[in-house]
Amino acid sequence: MKYANRNALILGAGRSGEAAAKLIMETGGRAAIVDERWPEGRLAEVGSQGIRCLRATRDYLPDGAYDLIVASPSIPMDHPWLDTARTRGLHVISELELGAAAWQGDTLAVTGSKGKSSVVKCLVDALRAAGRDVCDAGNYGTPLSQRALERPDRGAGAIAVVEASSFQLELTRTFAPRLAAILNIQADHLDRHGTLEAYAAAKYRLFQAQRPPEAHAFLPPDLPGDALPDGVPLLRFGLAPDADWRYDADSRTVRHEETAIPVSGYFANPILGPAAALIAAMLTHSGLTPEQIAAAFADFQPLPHRMQRVGETASGVAFIDDSKGTSLSATQAALRIVGHGVRLIAGGQLKERDLAFLLPDLRAHAVKVYLIGEAAQTLHDAWRETVPCALCGDLPTAFHSACDEAQPGETLLLSPGCASFDQFPGMSARGDAFQILARAAMAEDTGSR
Repeated sequence: MKYANRNALILGAGRSGEAAAKLIMETGGRAAIVDERWPEGRLAEVGSQGIRCLRATRDYLPDGAYDLIVASPSIPMDHPWLDTARTRGLHVISELELGAAAWQGDTLAVTGSKGKSSVVKCLVDALRAAGRDVCDAGNYGTPLSQRALERPDRGAGAIAVVEASSFQLELTRTFAPRLAAILNIQADHLDRHGTLEAYAAAKYRLFQAQRPPEAHAFLPPDLPGDALPDGVPLLRFGLAPDADWRYDADSRTVRHEETAIPVSGYFANPILGPAAALIAAMLTHSGLTPEQIAAAFADFQPLPHRMQRVGETASGVAFIDDSKGTSLSATQAALRIVGHGVRLIAGGQLKERDLAFLLPDLRAHAVKVYLIGEAAQTLHDAWRETVPCALCGDLPTAFHSACDEAQPGETLLLSPGCASFDQFPGMSARGDAFQILARAAMAEDTGSR
């Protein structure tokens, strides 16, 4: 491996940091992990595996003749540790870069602002159903370094389908997936990247190390392709009539040249048409037949907390959990998918500044908005002239207020448009709490009849 026999310092004690340390040690090197705040019990757990564990303040980076720095995604580019590493002339990479250097199999990669996890899941499910040796990796849940560790042959003959976040891509240089795609780019994580341009630039790093003839790049029609490496074929996907892979809403098919692939189930909604077109394109370039791809659409089961329909009361009020919708663009998509009659629960830790672009969709689809968390007052001030808004504080209060006011045929939609960490350990915990409330409401409504 390119990074074998190195003395590495890993910044961040999360799952990706631990996987990076183990991979370094597996390839003959030494590894230490540094963190500002080790969770209770974590230091002993990691240390028992032979990994040196260090504590440091934000302004102090330990020195130990390290020749490699591996940064976890949680470490922002302006962190003092990275500034110190650069001053010392140390080579700094991401955990994704480290894992990619060890992985010997095929690699497909998807990034984007919303919907990428569902695309990755569908790709993995389809390839597995077709008999391929495939695994998911990256931001989807399991670090690529861990996937490389799990296989003695480092994935030779296998396929890794990687969900790549902008945080992971900032420090990549040689990550070169055979098939790479940006699903979409919308305002997100501007609290870290500063501007939409910087955020987009991080996404485009996905293509920087691709080389012909094997590599292919996939972009929607509205994103520029002039920054791609020379000779890498660019294929367009989406709804545009001239897209190489086009979703046709009338026939619910993905069309490519003379081929039409039926799309049913989750991805048949026109809002998700671009994702369906991308999936069909990447699976075709991975050797699957139109029949196999159509079956993948029909069999697809969405991930939890991603437009997950929890159920409906006996009186006809539906509940949808989109807790994964942590950006306002995701909330916009959720509103468009549900349509009219939405009672929206939104709020949490706001990650972006432009709140006005959502106003036309709120006006068109939302009956009322119930606001929670740190951003409640900010969102209330921005939206109250367009749609009725209620300051509710927390999720149970918002849920019960919305449930008491909901009419038959309406939908209670949790699509917060914000991160969850002000009130929950993560978006899954927030979605679980919503589902518990929804199931209790459905049981109560049934019992009252």
